[in-house]
Amino acid sequence: MESAIAKAIQLKYQPVALCWSNEKPQVAMQFQEGKWGCVMWLAAHAAKGKTAVADAKTFGCFGGGVGLGFGDQYKNFPGGEEGFCHFLSDGNVNREGGKELAEKIKPFMRAEAYDNFLHGERYVKSPALVKKFLENLPLTEIPEQYVVFQPLDTVDTKKEKPQTIIFFVNPDQLSALVVLANFGRGDNENVIIPYAAGCQTIGIYPYREAKSAKPHAVVGLTDLSARVYVRKQLGDPHLMTFSAPFALFEEMEQNVPGSFLERHTWQSLLSENK
Repeated sequence: MESAIAKAIQLKYQPVALCWSNEKPQVAMQFQEGKWGCVMWLAAHAAKGKTAVADAKTFGCFGGGVGLGFGDQYKNFPGGEEGFCHFLSDGNVNREGGKELAEKIKPFMRAEAYDNFLHGERYVKSPALVKKFLENLPLTEIPEQYVVFQPLDTVDTKKEKPQTIIFFVNPDQLSALVVLANFGRGDNENVIIPYAAGCQTIGIYPYREAKSAKPHAVVGLTDLSARVYVRKQLGDPHLMTFSAPFALFEEMEQNVPGSFLERHTWQSLLSENK
C-alpha cells in the first residue's frame, strides 16, 4: 500500500505496518531466543525497508515482550515484579537480596543493564509508583503467534489489515500528523502521549485504542533509552514516533486531499526542511 500521508509530509523513512500473524515471514530480522535486543530496532529495520519479526521467545527484553502484547513479562524479570519496580526507580542495591541477585545475573547482562539493575534507571520516583505504573499498563495477550514489522508498501491491505501504522517523524511532520488526526473529528484530543516504553507506544497502547469507536493516535519515543537505541539505527536525533490504529490511519489517508497539507503554510515548512 502506498501512503498519501507519507508523500504529503515527505517522510524520510517508510511507514511501518505492525501486523499479527500465525505465519513467520521467510526472510526477516529476528532476535535470537534469550538474547537482549530493543524492539524499536525491529521497527527501525522495517522503516529502512526490511521485514522484522518477534514472537513470545524472541522479543528482546521484558518491556518489549509487554509492549508487543506477549502478556505480563515483568513477572519474569530478575527478582520478579519487585525487581523491576526497583530497576525502573531507585535500584536493587539496597533491596534485601538485591546485591546477591545482581552477582548471579551479572554474567548474562550488559554492563549498562547491570549498573541499572543495581542503581536504577530513575525514570520513576519510587518502586511503589512503578507498581502503579504497571497496574495502568494495557497488558495484552495477542491472539496470533508473531508480531511482524514490515514496510507499509509491501502490505496488501485487501488481504490483511495491520494493527498499527508507525511513522518515524521530525517535529514538523509530527505536528502535521497531530493536525491531520484531528482534522475530521470535530473535537481536539485525538492524540495521546502516555508515559511508557518506546515499544509500548507502538504496540499495546495503539492496540487498546483500536478497540475504541474513535481511536486515538499515540506519540512515542519519549522513552530516553529507546531514543538512544533508535538514534544509532536511523542516525537522526530528532525523530519521534506517531502510531495510528489502522482504522484511524485509513481515516487520515482519506483526509489528505483538500487538507492543509496542500496549502502554503505546510508547503513553506517543507521547503525549509529541504
